[in-house]
Amino acid sequence: MSLRRKLLFTLALTAFLSVAAVAWIISALVRRSFEHNNEERTVALVEQFRRDFARQGEDVARRIGTIASGDASTRMALSLSHASPDYGAFLNEARAIAENQQLDFLEFVDGQGTILSSAQWPAKFGYKDTQAIRATSKDAFLKREELPDGAALGVFAIRQVNVGDRLLFVLGGRRLDRDFLLRLEPPPGMRTMLYQNLESGFSPTLLINSSGLMQHADPVAPLIRQVQQRTREITALVHWSSNTADDESVDAIPLTGLDHELLGILLVGDSRRPYVESRRQIRTAALLGSAVGVALAILLSGWAATRVTRPVEQLAQAARQVAKGDWNTQVTVTSADELGDLAESFNRMTTELLQQKEQLVQSERVAAWRELARRLAHELKNPLFPLQLTVENLLRARQQSPEQFEEIFRESSSTLLAEIANLKTIISRFSEFSRMPQPQFQRVQLNEVLESVSRLFQAQLRTPDRAAIECRLELAEGMPPIAADPELLHRAFSNLVLNAMDAMPQGGTLTFRTRHEGEWAVLEVADTGTGLTPEECERLFTPYYTNKAHGTGLGLAIVQSIISDHGGRISVRSEAGSGATFVIELPGNTDKLPADQVAAATS
Repeated sequence: MSLRRKLLFTLALTAFLSVAAVAWIISALVRRSFEHNNEERTVALVEQFRRDFARQGEDVARRIGTIASGDASTRMALSLSHASPDYGAFLNEARAIAENQQLDFLEFVDGQGTILSSAQWPAKFGYKDTQAIRATSKDAFLKREELPDGAALGVFAIRQVNVGDRLLFVLGGRRLDRDFLLRLEPPPGMRTMLYQNLESGFSPTLLINSSGLMQHADPVAPLIRQVQQRTREITALVHWSSNTADDESVDAIPLTGLDHELLGILLVGDSRRPYVESRRQIRTAALLGSAVGVALAILLSGWAATRVTRPVEQLAQAARQVAKGDWNTQVTVTSADELGDLAESFNRMTTELLQQKEQLVQSERVAAWRELARRLAHELKNPLFPLQLTVENLLRARQQSPEQFEEIFRESSSTLLAEIANLKTIISRFSEFSRMPQPQFQRVQLNEVLESVSRLFQAQLRTPDRAAIECRLELAEGMPPIAADPELLHRAFSNLVLNAMDAMPQGGTLTFRTRHEGEWAVLEVADTGTGLTPEECERLFTPYYTNKAHGTGLGLAIVQSIISDHGGRISVRSEAGSGATFVIELPGNTDKLPADQVAAATS
């Protein structure tokens, strides 16, 4: 992945993650605020219910107290003190008084628990109800009341009337139903429900709200069952539909009677619609913000990446040009920041490299001329000394022994001719190295060139005056032809053979191996001679370097020059005493063939 794409991806990802993190933090804060606000509103509504319940109880207790101190209660109590009271006279007394006091329930009960008059169910006349008269508290309480059409819940109060030695109890109250829920005023988004626990288990017909019987009560059933089992306040999230906006956080509060039995459950629901809508709006805003942020990040990062990477790309291109040998490469400085400093540093570097290269070339040229002069002086000094001695001997013989001059002249002439031939050989070798021709490329079979070299040196490898050298050919079959100069390759391989013969004065084995690796042809020339040290391997291809007593140091330099002109590589593997292997790698060079040979090779 390029630097520009990395910058683009990093900036876009940073923008997206930043917006997502902000959206998550806002959502968490909104949820926490909503839950805290919901808890506060629930507590306030519960307190309001308790105040209304207490106010209703106080009103019921006040009205029952009024009835207990009224004439009807006094007359009823006086009649109870007679020996044989007429209870039938009070049968319909309670209904009239209850209507007058706006009570839903009213009963008069004697000291033995006998019902003397009942407003809600006159047929209960004469029945026993000892549970009610056990209530000693003057406060209102919650009570289950049996009616002809079923049971009901009510807020009750009881008062005692004392006349003589007989007791009369006045018990009355009001229903705990939808009218009671209507008097509650919950905040917006909240509502109250009442479950009348008049049957075992859960019954949907016993759940009411301010509108009456609830039509869809099943979602709240698990919460009601938990309260029935534990008889304590429980809060749960109720899902009324598949839409999360319809969810409610419901607080269930148990309502108990005199004997702490569970008679009802007050349900306070707080709608989560504001929270869900707020969360949806936050998510929508986050998505829009992310999209806008990513788009801006892409635009800005594209601009920034282009501004940052373009100078870097220019520097990389300039570095590649320098690597190819173009030392005059310069980059344009377009800014005054760190990238501009980098460009200026690169320009200074190339300028200094060019100067150093020129100095190095001059130094190498001077060193090469000095080395050439040294080698020429060394090579020419050896034959010049015998020449000088021979000429001096001739002069001396002519002056001192004229009669022996002829014999000395013949011997001296032979010596002079031999040394002059030696001088010509030395000069021709230096001349040959200095006038190395460029290769004339044509299709060449490498195996055929090696076989030709092997045949040429076959006689020299087995001469009687030296130990025999065995020549082995391990040539790969199906070697593809390459483009090369066969004469120059022949000269290079011949020099390698001569070098190997010098390394095996005691005889040995000379091996030629070939193989092809892709478009490259690989040749190995291995001998079993004395081998080379690591130091000798490093300097082996240096011109004028030799470890031979009478060598010029140009043989392997010529080989390397020929291989380099063909675009190839040459290396050596050797250890002292283990022989040496020269490895030559030559490219196919099919692009360097003349047009007619390319067409012939293709056909």
